[in-house]
Amino acid sequence: MSFQSMRVVSLESRRPAEMSHLIRNQQGEPVQAPSMREAPVERSEEVYRFGERLFAGAFDMMILLTGAGTRILHKTLAGRYPEERFAEALRRITTVVRGPKPAAVLREIGVTPTVFVPGPNTWRELLASVDGRPERRIAVQEYGRPNGELIAGLRSRGAAVETVRVYRWELPEDTAPLEHAVALISRGEAQVLLLTTSIQIAHLFQVAEKMGLAGDVRRELFRMVIASIGPATTESLEEFGFHPDLEPSHPKMGFLVKETAQRAHELLEAKRER
Repeated sequence: MSFQSMRVVSLESRRPAEMSHLIRNQQGEPVQAPSMREAPVERSEEVYRFGERLFAGAFDMMILLTGAGTRILHKTLAGRYPEERFAEALRRITTVVRGPKPAAVLREIGVTPTVFVPGPNTWRELLASVDGRPERRIAVQEYGRPNGELIAGLRSRGAAVETVRVYRWELPEDTAPLEHAVALISRGEAQVLLLTTSIQIAHLFQVAEKMGLAGDVRRELFRMVIASIGPATTESLEEFGFHPDLEPSHPKMGFLVKETAQRAHELLEAKRER
């Protein structure tokens, strides 16, 4: 099975061209609406203060949640201190990476991660990966928005946790494609929504509210097939009162598109019958 000319809305921002190509390969009509951008936090002084504590040995573990965040943190600190200071400090402590992207950045700067968190890389897998470890002075490189469940879980085990946030998620500078997608959804002119990052559903509704179409979008989403790339994205979706119709067998874009295409007509028919 394939999408067979279904209109498929994707909110992917990092690799939109690849996503559109995957959808077309499954005979779908892609509606590509980038929904976010990673904006560096302007308050670099907070990052410098964190760096000074890291260099002074204030932590015995650092959790790195994203590749982009790890890279920005390294680059920001290198703007004031010798470039090698960040890597030297990390080699002296336990480093925990949430998946392959922060691990790749660490290896680029000559640091071998101590703990690799397995997929699907949610805060639950992260807590399980560090369960029983002795480190209690923990730094967390946050991303986009605070991860309250992770911080609470670490503190419940007696850890002193300090966070450093180096970028935040904002709407794209050009919201016209996202506004177009909102309008299509509100009129019932799209059949599938693909979500690849947790912030996407929040930004969809932020734009819908601004356009006065949030109620229409909510109504129509209950009639569409919604596919979520993995548990972290699903959690955000459920905060808005929706449950995905499908999560792929692997949290990758290719699996998401192919497996959604294979079941889209069946799922859509079932929703319409209900």
